[in-house]
Amino acid sequence: MSTFTARILPASMITSCVYAALIAAAAAQSKASIPDFSSNGVGWIAIGNDYIAPPAGPRPVTFDPAHPYVPNGTGRQPTFRISDLSNPNLKPWVKERMKKDNDEVLAGKIAYTPRSSCKPAGVPAFMSYGRFTPVFFVQSPRQVHIIFESDAQVRRVYLDVPHSENPKPSWYGESVGRYEGDELVVDTIALNEKTFVDNYRTPHSDKLHVVERWKVIEGGKMLEVNFKVDDPDAFYEPWSGIQRYGRVQQQLREDICAEGNRYLFDYRLPVAENPDF
Repeated sequence: MSTFTARILPASMITSCVYAALIAAAAAQSKASIPDFSSNGVGWIAIGNDYIAPPAGPRPVTFDPAHPYVPNGTGRQPTFRISDLSNPNLKPWVKERMKKDNDEVLAGKIAYTPRSSCKPAGVPAFMSYGRFTPVFFVQSPRQVHIIFESDAQVRRVYLDVPHSENPKPSWYGESVGRYEGDELVVDTIALNEKTFVDNYRTPHSDKLHVVERWKVIEGGKMLEVNFKVDDPDAFYEPWSGIQRYGRVQQQLREDICAEGNRYLFDYRLPVAENPDF
């Protein structure tokens, strides 16, 4: 008759196995809860080009009530944006620069924006793009790419890493992010001073710091971004805004912004004077 000898595992080994199983389960649960902005080729089209103001607190810049903004496609004569300089959050140098721009536009100058000039939008102005062309997401374990279809502008968000010690200022700065439940939180610094923060041509300094929270709402039909803008050199207080996107099911198309457009109007499109190779 054969005998069977039971092998008793040491308590420390049992504890280790249980701990490893709990870690694996937590990792699987965390992975399952990551918000999905990208599967099945989904894109997102901004509902409007102007930010939605929060219920309370300092508000984004909007149009001058004396010169209401009228967009294309409304059946009325479109207008350029004339910014409301009565916003109490603007520092004097910001207001002075915007007044000069307002005066030039009212005198007949074209109101140039990053979109019309095919220049990078920066942050948060990236969220003021849209209405007709979508943004797409590419999500991977270490990075999230946010791509605006027109001229394929790309934001790169590096996940679960700290900011660099001395990041070099650039058009889109340095964005680091993390998932918090059903939200993607993006923290951006090191933005150069060549961009605006909105479509009203509101300037900023190199101290600009933007935090965004991207979240799918309404059962997956919409994407909402709540963001906070902090720039002590340009604004008296940090201010917040909201942007919403509608879901569309379409492929990412190639859309070249600058190709041939400089022969239509003098939109100051970037032109390479010398070959790169």
